[in-house]
Parts: sequence; C-alpha cells; structure tokens
Amino acid sequence: MVAAVTTVSQLLDANKTEFNLSDKNLTSSITSLTMAMQNFSVSNSSATEVVESNIAVRTISPQEPSTTVLFSAMRGSTDSLVSDRIKVSEQATGLNTDDHTEIQILINITSTNLTGTERVGFVLYQNDKLFPSKIYKTELEENYSNRIISSNVNGTMVNNIKMALNPQYNRSEFQLYNYACVFWNYSLNDWDTAGCIKEKNSPKPLGCSCNHTTNFAILMSFRINYKYARPLEIFSYIGCGLSIAGLTCTIVFHILFRKKRKTYVTLMDVSLCSAMLIFNIVFVSGIENKNANMNAVMNADENSAANIMLQSDMEGPPTNDWCTAVAALLHYFLLATFMWTALYAAQMYWLFIKAKRHLFRHYNATISLIGWGVPALFVSITLGATYSNSNYRQEEFCWLAALDSHQNFSVEKPLLWAFLLPAAFILLFNIIIFGKIVISVLWKENKELTSTKKKSIVKNILGTLSLAATLGVTWILGYLMLTDHEKTNIVFSYVFCFFSATQGLQIFVFQVLRSTIFQKKITGVFEVFQRSNIGRALNPRSYFLSRITKKMNSSELFRTIHATGQFDELSLVDNSEE
Repeated sequence: MVAAVTTVSQLLDANKTEFNLSDKNLTSSITSLTMAMQNFSVSNSSATEVVESNIAVRTISPQEPSTTVLFSAMRGSTDSLVSDRIKVSEQATGLNTDDHTEIQILINITSTNLTGTERVGFVLYQNDKLFPSKIYKTELEENYSNRIISSNVNGTMVNNIKMALNPQYNRSEFQLYNYACVFWNYSLNDWDTAGCIKEKNSPKPLGCSCNHTTNFAILMSFRINYKYARPLEIFSYIGCGLSIAGLTCTIVFHILFRKKRKTYVTLMDVSLCSAMLIFNIVFVSGIENKNANMNAVMNADENSAANIMLQSDMEGPPTNDWCTAVAALLHYFLLATFMWTALYAAQMYWLFIKAKRHLFRHYNATISLIGWGVPALFVSITLGATYSNSNYRQEEFCWLAALDSHQNFSVEKPLLWAFLLPAAFILLFNIIIFGKIVISVLWKENKELTSTKKKSIVKNILGTLSLAATLGVTWILGYLMLTDHEKTNIVFSYVFCFFSATQGLQIFVFQVLRSTIFQKKITGVFEVFQRSNIGRALNPRSYFLSRITKKMNSSELFRTIHATGQFDELSLVDNSEE
C-alpha cells in the first residue's frame, strides 16, 4: 500500500484537465483509489505514517475507550507536505488556536471495550484533483489552497467531528466571500453538505462540524478585491460644473436666437451641446459605483449561517443595475457627442470647402437619425452581447468594462470595440477636416484684401481654437494616456482631464461670448444703463468687402466671408442682418 500512496501523490501532480468526468472507467478508478486510501488509514499495517509530497496518511490506535484525536497540518516554506509538519495527538482538549496550523480535524470517539484492533486514520490530500465535482466549478484554484482531509475509524463509534481551516489565498487580489462544509458522497460522486454544519465559534476563520466520517473539504468562494475608483477630485467637479453651466447657456442662446440663424445650424449646435450636457450631468452624478460603500467582505450573519452547497469558487460583485444603467447612459451620450462632432465636421466641410449654400432635402431628419440613432445601435448591440454574462461594465466604476480579473487591459472587453475604435475613427475624421479647414480657410492668405482688412493672427488663433473645441480634437490626449510610460501617462492624464472637463465651457466662450449677436445684445444692455464705454469695448469689428466683390467669383466671396467671420455665424446669418 505504500507504493499505492506514492502513485496517488504522483497523480495529484497531473494536470486537472486529465481527469475527464465523462470517462466512467476513470471515475471508477479514482473512486477505488480514494476508498483504498481510507481503508489503508485504518488497516493493521505496521506503517503508521506515510508522507509524500502530495498526500499524507496517519494511523493511531486509541489508548483510552473514550478519547479525542486531533490531526493537524502546519504551514511551511513550501506547499509540499512534510512529515514534521503533520501532527497527531490523543486526548486533545480542542482545536489549535495558533496561526501556524492551516487545516485540522478533531474526532471524538467512544469504545465500550478496547480490543487492540481499534484504529483512527487520517488522509490529507494536497488538492482536490481526485474529487472532480460536477456542481462546484473552480476558476481560481491557483490562487488558494484547497486541501482535502479524510477521517476514518475502525472498531469504535464517532460522537462528533470538528474541522477548521485557516485558508491561504492571495489577499491582495481576492477576498473570502462564503464557504461550505462538505463531504464526498460516493453515491453521487460529488460533494454533499448532509450531516455537516458551520461552526460559528471556531478558533479559525472557517469551522465545520459533522456527524460522520469520510473525505471532508471546506469549499470556498471568493470575490475580486476591486480597487474602487476614488471620488472625483475637486478639479473634476469644478471643470464639469463649468461645462454644465456653459453648455446650458449655449443651448439657451441657440434656441432664443434660432430665427436669426438657419434651422440646420441651430439643430446641429443644440444637439451637440445637449449630448455633451447630459453626459456631463450623468458623469458627475453617477460615475462612482455605490458598491464601494458596501462591506463586500464575508458577513458572518448572512453567509456563515446556512451551510449551502456552493456552485463556484468565484462570486460575482453585488448586483447593481443602477450602475449598469449609468454606464449605458454614459456610453450612449458620449458616442452621441462624438457622432454630432463628426456631423458638425462634415457640415463644415460641405459649407467651407465645397462652398455649398444649400444642403440636400430632408437634411435635418437625416442628421438627427444618424446623430441619435447610430449611438443607440452601438449601445444596444453591446448590451445584448455582454449583459447576460455581466461583462458590460467595469465594477470599479460605472463605465464600460476594460480590465480582466488580473486588472490588465483586455481586447475582449467592450471598451475597445464598443467605444475606443468607433471614437478613434470619428476623431481621425474630425482631425482631417480640422486640418483641411484650418489650412484652406482660416490661415489662407487672401491677397485681394487690403492690409487694414487682413485678419489678425489673434483672430486666426481664436478661430482655430474654436473649431478644435467644437470638434473635440483634444480627445486625442485620451488615447495618448494609454502609453506605458508612467510619467508621460500622468502628464497626458492631467492635460486631458482639463480639456475634456472644460470642453463645454470652451464651446460657450467661442460660440456665445465671441458671437456678434451676443455682443450686440450685451452692448444694447449696457447702453440702456448708460455704460456706453463698456459697450464700445464690446462692439464687434466690421469688415466691409464691397470694394472687392466685383473682383471675386461667388465661390471665392463665400469662402472669404466665412474665413473672416465667426465659424458659428458664417453663412448662417443673412448679410442684411449683419
């Protein structure tokens, strides 16, 4: 039998995939082996101790009719089982309370008369490979110790068995959530909880009590030790707050003065600002996962009371449908923001580069369907593909999932294919249009204009910044944050945070405060209060191009007017209104 113990130890080194549950012959052989180990532990063999690297067998003969036998295994510098770390003691007063004992079992026996044939045997398995379960699924087995212990008696009666486990697992990545006291039921060929209960007063974290002997285990379930995002910094609150205020004022401005501007322009500006406004509001109010405030560590009252069979060693985070809804809203409105910037860029190209004064029929309905419909399609497909397996959002905060269980970026998560890739294509398109307009319109030198009427460098710069803010060109910094260089990543993070958090404020400054309509209204207000000095300071500069109109064709004139005025007002207000 000693050779059989050696064989079992070698089997426990095999890959777990080699133990095919559908192979009945293999299952029968494994059952025979484990039962042979039990019988060997209480046999009359002269070998009272056999210890291999993956299995230990100990046998004792009780010296008293009624006694308590304690079997314990100590922790060591290696995972292998070693003889001097396996202890058996008779007349034990109870379970050990020291931190060095990893697993122990206490068996209380009673015998009417000692005949010398009584035996108490123990078998300790390094892992559970000889006990393949169809019910309990293991996904994290490499991260914790899952030893199996067997207690057996011959010629005596068992009053009670207590078992305790001080589990070893990666505490930096996982936290213990629940456990179950089980035994191997040979009739079911699986783990069973019958006859076992949890011990609340165990000296170790996990305690069990059973009324029969066999192969025992303490099955455990873990939760990932999520590093929940810290609350938003004051900088983020201030930036988003200013953007929310700026976007709200911009929307109100465009609606109030919609009669002075073309309908498709008002629709474009209001839609873009509305998508960005709602995104900012949802971001500030809901990005933090409320699960961070919950005590996710195993609750003794809730989880330790009932000894219920576990289905897996991996327990998902607490259900939070609200966080999922927030992630979906953020996903939708951020994609909508990008989509409207792309439509804005396309419209700018059509009007500035192609110099078209009239757009195609049903233009407003078409851009509305694209601007709001395409993001909805993306979000719907993503939710449908990932919601069933809880893979849509990240647990650390209410946003699209991006990291795997080891906190590494995963290409299989939806953040890449449901946001980063489509946003990258839109951003690339916007940058191309931005460059084309800046080179061909804004900074193009027009020799027909006199020196006093040429645009100033400051105005060119402001026009460039206005276009960049509206098209979201600064979002390219978000992609630069993906670099592995830590210091560079930090720099890009802060710069990106500033520009993205204040994008709404930038749009308000460039589209509203610098607009001719707004400045005229402000000037009128100040004039009412007889503060004409401030009114004159705000009075916009005018350029008269009537002298050169005869020298230019209609396309050149249209481009020049656009280049010298404000981007949000050019070709949008009739010349008579100017």
